[in-house]
Amino acid sequence: MRTRITLAAAAVLAAVAAVLVAVQPAQAATGFTVSNGRLYDANGAEFVMRGVSHAHTWYPTQTSTFANVKALGANAVRVVLATGDRWTKNDTADVANVVSLCKANRLICVLEAHDTTGYGEQSGAITLDRAVDYWLSVKSALVGQEKYIIVNVGNEPYGNNAASVANWATDSANAIKRLRSNGFEHTIMIDAPNWGQDWSFTMRDNAATVFAADPLKNTVFSIHMYGVFDTAAEINDYLNRFVAAKLPIVVGEFGFNHSDGNPDEDTIMATAQSLKIGYLGWSWSGNGGGVEYLDMATGFNPAQLTSWGERIFNGANGIKATAKEATVYGGVTPTSSSPSPSRSVSPSPSRSSSPPPPSGGCKVVYGNVGQWPGGFQGEVKVTNAGTTPINGWTLTWSFPNGQVLTQAWGATYAQSGAAVTATSVSYTANIPAGGTVSFGFLANWNGTNTAPAAFTLNGTRCT
Repeated sequence: MRTRITLAAAAVLAAVAAVLVAVQPAQAATGFTVSNGRLYDANGAEFVMRGVSHAHTWYPTQTSTFANVKALGANAVRVVLATGDRWTKNDTADVANVVSLCKANRLICVLEAHDTTGYGEQSGAITLDRAVDYWLSVKSALVGQEKYIIVNVGNEPYGNNAASVANWATDSANAIKRLRSNGFEHTIMIDAPNWGQDWSFTMRDNAATVFAADPLKNTVFSIHMYGVFDTAAEINDYLNRFVAAKLPIVVGEFGFNHSDGNPDEDTIMATAQSLKIGYLGWSWSGNGGGVEYLDMATGFNPAQLTSWGERIFNGANGIKATAKEATVYGGVTPTSSSPSPSRSVSPSPSRSSSPPPPSGGCKVVYGNVGQWPGGFQGEVKVTNAGTTPINGWTLTWSFPNGQVLTQAWGATYAQSGAAVTATSVSYTANIPAGGTVSFGFLANWNGTNTAPAAFTLNGTRCT
């Protein structure tokens, strides 16, 4: 997170048009694996990270953090380590202890080398190649722990220096290949350039090439979302491009506010939940350099959560409500009613303006996923109860208390007064006989928030 070190020049979003190439990944032999753009634990169960970062390298005695974030519902923790180039090195014994703390508290460890932060712009920052030197130096603490850890090669490995950023793809690919040639079978996490925010779209447009360079096809990409991601359109477009290309992506850092702008944390969390993408908020406690407001707990005390801590742990789409423990610890996998991961930004397929009614009826389940003063998140599950597939649908209902939609995913919407019309998009258009699709939305409410009483699908009243 860049302003822990310096305030870089404000980034300007670049308009770069490109389409990522879909890649069919292979799987490694042990530990976490990547397949078809998704992350799976060692038992083959899909794993969606829900956790926070912990600044271990600067607060090495705060080991209670692991138990505390677990108690609040996290299934992962991103641990800040230092290579010894800018901050005191976390040696093999210390890294082994961190791994043991993660395992004792049934957390997945995402271990990151922080000394790379802002390379090319920040004085003293090291290269990704130098970060690989560090990982090789602590290798004995990592090999054999592939079920429990993910190696985040270097934090925010480039600032905004264009000449340095241009090397991101080559340097990232070389770092992966060097780790692989030295026996690392772990899932590798690669951060974006531009202080992690990729406003130049360098990672977005080159991720497929970097992924293909991994002999094990076991790499995930990490985007940090701060001021660059202050609108729902930017967040949804960026994440959906990766999902559509079947390239694994996580939100490796984000906050509720920042010196470079006000990130839209509600959309970040809602979209991550809808797309089944992992997120890791910044950060548990101990922030300095003017971003102390990003502390989730005051003085590392879990009984004194800040407003940001309450939001990410206990709010809508927060950690407590959405985290599933990795099955290597005996946890459960997401249920089949979870939103489909097949998201894209493609336009809806062509179809008639009036889709045919379902042949044998329909069923709609409306749910209030989370609610806060003035707003809530809803989920609608539409089941085709007939014997023939549905190809394209329109669902209508009326809100009883003046609720107003503000955003939707999995469907487009229009609202006139109380009446709402939701229309399928490409990845929700087809509902096989007996099948179910779901879509979500955010809405405003005031006073009372009663669920709609009736739904109509393609002109047919649903049960």
